[in-house]
Amino acid sequence: MVDVLQNLTNLQYIDNRIDELKRLRGDLPEEILDIETEITRLEARIKRSKAEIKDLTVENSNLELEITEADNLVAKYEDQQLTVRNNREYDALTKEIETQKQIKENALSRLEEIALQKEELEKSVEESEARLEETRKLLDEKKGNLDKLIESTQKEEQELIRKREEAVRNLDARYLRSYERLRKGLNNGMAVVAMEKGSSLGMMLPPQVQVEVRRKNKIIFDENSGRIVVDPSFFDEARKQLNIN
Repeated sequence: MVDVLQNLTNLQYIDNRIDELKRLRGDLPEEILDIETEITRLEARIKRSKAEIKDLTVENSNLELEITEADNLVAKYEDQQLTVRNNREYDALTKEIETQKQIKENALSRLEEIALQKEELEKSVEESEARLEETRKLLDEKKGNLDKLIESTQKEEQELIRKREEAVRNLDARYLRSYERLRKGLNNGMAVVAMEKGSSLGMMLPPQVQVEVRRKNKIIFDENSGRIVVDPSFFDEARKQLNIN
């Protein structure tokens, strides 16, 4: 049983250091993902705004053609009014002239709206592109920081993974399952903890439990936290065996 307890402690000792390396990287991977999402959102906004500007430009050109055509028709109808032979023809031409003038008025009004819309969209594109440039620079910076952290800890982590695989091979499958289940259910991943001054993570253990932990002849679970409690000598031995900083 001493070997089982030592192997469980070794595994926890290794996992503690792996967890520590992951904490060193902090929230950088998540930050990078958030920044990449923001870049995608900005790019989509810019693309959408530019498409709207293009559509408005086409509409603007069509409206200018409408205005030119309306002016031409008004001139034509006014010339025809000079040669009509009765009031009915004159009134009909007057109605056509009013229609073309209304078309021109509507087109001019829409041109004003388009000018305002384009101005707002162009401003939005300018702001979004500036924001996009800043965000891309931030992404490069965060990725650079993460790459440096990974580079500085990669060798150690690879060695830890190798030692972990070895520790897993030395542990009976049923104990490994219990250990992994405990780690998965705990926020800090501490499935195995050392008894310090009769307590487990600051919680005092009953005297009989303290005695059983010191005997080192069976697995003791803390009834408060569910963790495995071992004598501190197992962690001292793990430090010697594994030589982890």
